Amino acid sequence: MKAMTSKEVTKKVFNKEPFFILDVRNESDFNDWKIEGENFEYLNIPYFDLLDGVEEILDKVPTDKEVLVVCAKEGSSVMVAEMLEEAGREVSYLQGGMKAWSEHLEPVKVGDLKDGGAMYQFVRIGKGCLSYAVVSNGEAALIDATRMTDVYLDFAKELDVEIKHVFDTHLHADHISGGRKIAEATGATYWLPPKDADEVTFSYQSLEDGNNVKIGETNIDINALYTPGHTIGSTSFVVDEKYLLSGDILFIDSIGRPDLAGKAEDWVADLRNSLYTRYKQLSDELVVLPAHFMIIEELNEDGSVSEKLGTLFAKNHGLNIEDEAEFRRLVTENLPPQPNAYQEIRETNMGKINPDDEKQREMEIGPNRCAVR
Repeated sequence: MKAMTSKEVTKKVFNKEPFFILDVRNESDFNDWKIEGENFEYLNIPYFDLLDGVEEILDKVPTDKEVLVVCAKEGSSVMVAEMLEEAGREVSYLQGGMKAWSEHLEPVKVGDLKDGGAMYQFVRIGKGCLSYAVVSNGEAALIDATRMTDVYLDFAKELDVEIKHVFDTHLHADHISGGRKIAEATGATYWLPPKDADEVTFSYQSLEDGNNVKIGETNIDINALYTPGHTIGSTSFVVDEKYLLSGDILFIDSIGRPDLAGKAEDWVADLRNSLYTRYKQLSDELVVLPAHFMIIEELNEDGSVSEKLGTLFAKNHGLNIEDEAEFRRLVTENLPPQPNAYQEIRETNMGKINPDDEKQREMEIGPNRCAVR
């Protein structure tokens, strides 16, 4: 019986391969959050319904596709996969279960920068989080790094670059930042918008509108653009006059939600101003690199998530609501559920609490919910 890694499943998502998933978690967990792929088929049968055997589902499990059995942590899927193998079926189980799926990061090179520099996107496929590395001449800057800090440190080692700067576009509420930990491990400068950092318990470099940070001898520019609305401190970056890192303000198919600090009514005007005024002043040719994706269809052919700003102004519904009152209504009345444990996640990112690794995993389980579609 074969264990399939999250990396192998990610490749199937990127390649749009036909794939069959037997998910043996509870129905509510499956409906809330599952492995998604454009050509994936699903069967959700809770594990406890299969304790007496798999005979009743054999006709529902195809023989002409790869089959993966999935559960929360791995154990139940191993048992069900063993029963299917005993019944003559060839199946795999997901190594580490949905916990491992939630944590997998896949680095994708999204493009070149001047004089041999490059922009990389880390796709957290199971959580919809996107983080970035700007690399040039032996130096790197990271933006919106997740708590899986080893991935970024190993990446820097592999490319033989030194991490000099770490940025968070805002104080995250849906996932735990790895920014501070990476900065401590590397000696990098940790930048955080001060308006989001009133209550943090650690020192940081104040990230202000107009700050310009240079990476590498070729001086690739990372320019800070204050764009409040998702949070009061939300800050975007224009990199090398080519990329717009939009944080949680603008996504490919949606816009940021303004309520994760309980301030939807207060911040909706800021959100509109950032999207409809500040972004309008930028070049349509900038490639938008957001901090999240919401639906699997947002992935490009290579698995990356990006789109030109001009295209988004033409196609993204959130950028085309002319009436301000209608915008306010849609943004404040159309909100999805709050992210799991979002208050605890915010407190962790402030340094107020320090949960152990297992607790941090539990806090982050489930989809990201930072957008209004």
